[in-house]
Parts: sequence; structure tokens; C-alpha cells
Amino acid sequence: MSSTMQSLTPHVYWAQRHGDVYLRVELCDAKNLDITLQQNTLQFKAQGHGAKGDNDYEFRLEFLEPVQPKVSHKSTQRQVNIKILKKEERWWSRLTLQEKKPLFLAPDFDRWQDESDAEKELQAKEEQRINKITVESRIRKDPYLGLKKGYLFMYNLVQFLGFSWIFVNMTVRLFILGQDSFYDTFHTTADMMYFCQMMAVIEVINPLLGLVKTGFFPAMLQVTGRNVILFVIFGSLEQMQNKSVVFFVFYLWSTIEIFRSSLPLTLPLT
Repeated sequence: MSSTMQSLTPHVYWAQRHGDVYLRVELCDAKNLDITLQQNTLQFKAQGHGAKGDNDYEFRLEFLEPVQPKVSHKSTQRQVNIKILKKEERWWSRLTLQEKKPLFLAPDFDRWQDESDAEKELQAKEEQRINKITVESRIRKDPYLGLKKGYLFMYNLVQFLGFSWIFVNMTVRLFILGQDSFYDTFHTTADMMYFCQMMAVIEVINPLLGLVKTGFFPAMLQVTGRNVILFVIFGSLEQMQNKSVVFFVFYLWSTIEIFRSSLPLTLPLT
């Protein structure tokens, strides 16, 4: 920039809330920003591309009522946004101490609200805050929540590992033995299937203890149905143990259980 540049005033747009004042300075690619707030007066200096091209721009605003001395600002390619906090949360009749509005200052209609709208917004936020506090106060914090989540995590981990072993075992045997693996599936995987399904009885107890949202009766029906298939149909009827249907039932069963038990493992413990 040339040292012969003259200092000009940029276009400034303003809006307010009960606790804040927003200023939008129309200055593209602003640099060398110097924004100070002293004795209730904001002073702005910067270089950039404004209404009069590339120049030095500056302005000064003395606010109607006291503001906090800290000012925050953010510069973008198109403008400089400034936020100032009022010392008291109240609505101002105008922005500046002087009654006559500066020529470079105009309302920011993108942010503009009248007092009634701002009060409604403030009231809505306050009601939301009170409702949140009320809801939080009604919810009793469970001191054993971490322990319960840890227990469920370990249960699902054991089930995941057990059914993964069954799935991998059957898959490897299928690749090695082909269709011959269909007929001895029960004898090679039954022990692990028995173990996993006996552990699944815990799923009936969990709803009674309030550990899961699943109802008692759905869990009871699910576990009972699977126990009938495994222990009664396959386990006690020897003629069923050498049939290929065992392979397909166990393969589908283990696949479903791998996905079902892996989902809780992705949830955080805290």
C-alpha cells in the first residue's frame, strides 16, 4: 500500500441483543487491524478494500451506555465482525452517545431484531435453560452406571469372540473340506455353541435388573427358542447332528450374533 493513502471511513452495520452489540465493517482483505476499546469508545483502524478501494480506513464510536473493555473480532475476506459485551443486559434506544447517527453507520438487517423479538428470544433461552435444569434434576445419576456398562461390555465381548470362533472355524473347514464339512459341523462347534448359548441366559436377567431397555418377555422368548433348537432338536436327537442343516443354521446364527454383539462394543463406557 502507498504511504500517500488517505484515511477513509468504512461502512459499518450494527445490531444488538440485550447483552451484546454486533458490528459488521465492510472491508475486504483487511490487514493491520488495530481495534481498541477505551473509556467506552471503540476505535478501529485497518487497511483493506472498502467503498473507496484500497485505502486506510478508520472510525470511532462512543457507545450510549457502558460496555465491557474486552472486544472480540473476526476478519474474513469480505468483512470484519466485531462483538462487544454490554456491562448491563438491557436494550439500548440507539448505539452511540451522540443523538445524531454517524453517516457511515446503518442497521444490520441480517441480524436486526426489535426489542420485543429480542425479549422473546431471551425468554425462550431462559425457559430452555430452566427446562434443562429441571430434567437433569429429575434424572437420578446412577453411581453404578460405569460398572453396569463395563459388565455389558465384557458380556458382549465374550459373545463376540465365541461366535467369531464358530464362524471362522466353519469358514476354514468349508474351504478345506468343501461340502464334507456340512456333516460334522455339530461335533466340531457344539461345545462353543453350548457355552455361548448358556451365557445367553444372562440376557433374560438383564431386563429384570434394568441393565437394558429390552423387555423381559421378548428376551425370554428369544433365548428359549434358541435353546430348544440347540439343546432339544440338535443336542438330543443324534440323527439331526450329522445333517447339513446344522451347518446352515449355525453359520447364520453365528453371523447374526457377531453383528448383534459387536454393536454395543462400539459404544463408549462413560
